[in-house]
Amino acid sequence: MRINTNVNSMIAQEANTNTTKTLGSSLEKLSTGLRINKASDDASGLAIADKLRTQASSLSQAVDNGNSAITLTQIADKAMSEQSNILDIIKTKLVQAATATTSSAGITAISSDIKQLAAQLANIAAKTNYNGTTLLQASAAGTGSAAVLTFQMGEYSGDVINLGTGATAATGLIQANLSGLNLGGSAGGVSIDTHAGASTLLATIDTALTTLNEMRSTFGSVQNRIESSVRNLQTTVTNLKAAESVIRDVDYAKESAEFNKQNIISQAGTYAISQANAVSQNVLRLLQ
Repeated sequence: MRINTNVNSMIAQEANTNTTKTLGSSLEKLSTGLRINKASDDASGLAIADKLRTQASSLSQAVDNGNSAITLTQIADKAMSEQSNILDIIKTKLVQAATATTSSAGITAISSDIKQLAAQLANIAAKTNYNGTTLLQASAAGTGSAAVLTFQMGEYSGDVINLGTGATAATGLIQANLSGLNLGGSAGGVSIDTHAGASTLLATIDTALTTLNEMRSTFGSVQNRIESSVRNLQTTVTNLKAAESVIRDVDYAKESAEFNKQNIISQAGTYAISQANAVSQNVLRLLQ
């Protein structure tokens, strides 16, 4: 019998140390709710789970981008709806001015009204914006076509939806871009101060309404596409998070059973160490 090196005790201590590490790992999982808390827990699983998390985060931001884009298109649509109402009123007044029963004084009054309406039409185009981006024309001061708007709707550079807009300012309805409407006294060389002039300008308003309706249709189509994309992205994000959960999250039923198992083994190991140390005391009997 040897007491200088208690091999049995060393074996029991080694086993108990390993059990304690396993027990600590199990307790960490139960505490955090995660099966993978560090790379050593599951290196390949961690890489996959992190990639899924990044993808889900990117697509969640794309959903936010889409919701912002929907708001943008709604703002533009409401503005164009009001422009359409103004054009309807202008046409009605032109019809009134074009008839012989309207006196010269009446035409003058109608001309004044139309001038104010045209100014408001231009004001709507200049002021309509989202977060500083002018939506219906090039800029607050520039009546050219608005810039093409690009909405990032995915995690890759090509995942975009473009909105090509046109100018809807009040200076150019004759050119079918709603820029240049100056009906206060004349437009395109046509005087509004006569019955004939008012009648001639009716076609101008019809062109403007057609162009405006086409633009509203474009905004509406893009909005429908964005809404569809948002719904699809939301479903994808949910599935990605579910896939990550399968890899990263702990199964409490399974892990609690493992913890209880390791806890019992740890207690048994502690008892084994005490018994291994007690066996060495038998040497004292030989020395009595």
